[in-house]
Amino acid sequence: MKIPFSYTWRSLWARRLTTALTLTGLTLVAFVFAAVLMLSRGVENTMIETGSPDNAIILRKSATSELVSQIDRDHANIMKTFPEVALLPDGKPFASTETFVVINMRKKGSNDMGNISVRGVSPEAMELRPQVSLKEGRWFTFGTQEIVIGTSINEQFQNASIGDRIAFGGTFWTIVGVVDGQGSAFDSEVWGDANQIMAAFNRPVYSIVLIRLRSAEEFDALKLRIEQDPRTSYTEVKREQVFYREQSQALSGFIKGLGLVVTIIFSIGAMIGAMITMYAAVANRTREIGTLRALGFRRRSVLGAFLIESILLSLIGGTFGVALASFMSLVKISTTNFGTFSELAFGFALAPDIIVSTLIFAVVMGVVGGFLPAVRASRLNILAALRSA
Repeated sequence: MKIPFSYTWRSLWARRLTTALTLTGLTLVAFVFAAVLMLSRGVENTMIETGSPDNAIILRKSATSELVSQIDRDHANIMKTFPEVALLPDGKPFASTETFVVINMRKKGSNDMGNISVRGVSPEAMELRPQVSLKEGRWFTFGTQEIVIGTSINEQFQNASIGDRIAFGGTFWTIVGVVDGQGSAFDSEVWGDANQIMAAFNRPVYSIVLIRLRSAEEFDALKLRIEQDPRTSYTEVKREQVFYREQSQALSGFIKGLGLVVTIIFSIGAMIGAMITMYAAVANRTREIGTLRALGFRRRSVLGAFLIESILLSLIGGTFGVALASFMSLVKISTTNFGTFSELAFGFALAPDIIVSTLIFAVVMGVVGGFLPAVRASRLNILAALRSA
């Protein structure tokens, strides 16, 4: 005979205090586990949103980021004329030659110094990145020392409002607009005229060339052309989304690794707590278990009932943990991007696979924490159990 599920549910309700305490521990562990995965996914989503599937980025071979990439001006102009590059209505190449540098700004409140990415762009950059739109003010005028800043910089750093002047590169730059990158890394950047920024930092070379492909299928042809042309063979081309996904791996991996270590430590405590709770339940229900065995329920039925009780407890804790973690979607944080060593703002991102992973993790905790007590319950001697006080 099988022990009905209602028995398991009533058993948990009868021990409300110990059930609540164990449930709290399981919920907190599930919350930490889900939050870590959400944070890692938030980094990945922020970087992926930075790229466009129609764009390709050309940078120096082996360059780990835009910050360390260098492309000669003449060679950049040659790349813009390749037949795989789309053309604008006026016949100009749909491409942006860009430079990338890092400056320091002070954060609001803490007054701590933070690194900020400054991107010098060509006029075509705005159309190449349609996800970046003007939120306040106006776009900077090319040929001047005007800049626009991302929403995250505007919110988190001092002297980062329209009309303020920022000192970098040996001169002052006037903020004339705030741009919204729709959750991408561009929210954490400053944009200005590439030629003006290169002159200020005495940089004779570009960092990257960003192009719009005539069609996504022409990427391989462009890659082959760049590799075979002796003038450009020192560079490599990547799809923009692939490049930014690679940029997220170091930070995402660090967050996930550190978070999982903390989660494992917490989960051990939660499993020990669940195990103690289940052992106590067995000790307090010895006569009850003996009665079940005397009524004809087999050992495996008793084992299954106690194991299901532990799994049910962990599933409820996992569900509460995910529900609690879902509120983290409202939180936005900023930290250093290991690829560029500059500030990157991102949020927690909840996804169906994270929910499933958290619930599976909770079930594993329930099985590990409840198995040994369930085995002990199933092995109790009938007569000894019925005679117990």
